[in-house]
Amino acid sequence: MTTATPDIGTTVEINTDTTNLLGKPHNVILFNDESHSMDEVVSQLMKATGCTISRANQIMMEAHNAGRAIAFSGGLERCEHVESILAQIHLGTQIEQA
Repeated sequence: MTTATPDIGTTVEINTDTTNLLGKPHNVILFNDESHSMDEVVSQLMKATGCTISRANQIMMEAHNAGRAIAFSGGLERCEHVESILAQIHLGTQIEQA
């Protein structure tokens, strides 16, 4: 972005691409898990994402029925944090660019 004081009537182009400021969005994918109870998965989702029990149940059921679900969407750093919490109990996850 270039900063300058424009004269009256001068058009100034401003870069509005926030990719460098916010980072590209990513998704944490949760895979179906046969090693943990549904309650354990729901509890860990709530811990990792801060979502409600209702939302955690929705994510868990989608992963259970479809084999995978988007557990969280956001910047890469936050997704890595969420994934690390899910990995504490060895849930299958992957981070993908949205």
